[in-house]
Amino acid sequence: MTALRDLVVLTRRLLIHSIRMPAFVIISIVQPVIWLVLFGPLFGRITALGGFGTEGYADFLVPGLAVMAALFGSAYSGMALLMDHDRGILDRFLVTPAARGALIGAYVAQSGVVVMLQATVIVLVGLCMGAQMSVAGYGVILVAAALLGAGFGALSNALALRIPRHDAIIAVMNFVIMPLVFLSSMIIATKAMPDWIAAVARYNPVDWAVQMARGAALGGDWSLVAQYGAQLALFSAVCILLAVRAFHRFMDKA
Repeated sequence: MTALRDLVVLTRRLLIHSIRMPAFVIISIVQPVIWLVLFGPLFGRITALGGFGTEGYADFLVPGLAVMAALFGSAYSGMALLMDHDRGILDRFLVTPAARGALIGAYVAQSGVVVMLQATVIVLVGLCMGAQMSVAGYGVILVAAALLGAGFGALSNALALRIPRHDAIIAVMNFVIMPLVFLSSMIIATKAMPDWIAAVARYNPVDWAVQMARGAALGGDWSLVAQYGAQLALFSAVCILLAVRAFHRFMDKA
């Protein structure tokens, strides 16, 4: 219980910081919103090709862009840890009785909470554009966004601990996330992809999150939603373990 209490307190600190400095959270939402506003009307008739599970492209696009917001919002969460390290805040926490797992866990938990907020904004914009969304579909979108956000947030924090440079985090995450976006079904149905991209997408955690969110939003096969959710949860757990391991190495050097 002490570790859980420490996690809540430390996560709350990071969330308060995000509220006081909301620019980065807002910037992470802007690009998915632009894609939704522009791509929705531009490719509105593409569903006639078949394989989209709906006649409305906005219905298809919203879950994918909610996942995109989660991806962009979490990929740079290591910057917060790095800033705390540069300012000596992290070193001060290390000499407190706070649980060590809670110190790194707070950065991951903060990523999960923030990306759920960002996904909610995308869903609301989509509803304003005529997209249909059930309560269950919205709930699963939040879960998919949180799992993906926790996974990539953990990777970002692990990178910050191993390579403590702001430019390195930006360069590496940019190199990783853009191919993952376009090698997924975020904006196009799997059946409309070239075969090699569809094959790669099966091993892409971003596509797992998209398929999980979209499957629930479009009222698809819930067994597949559960399967993708399990794969995504495993991915997030592995990423968190990598972050914890990087944190232990960091403490050994401190």
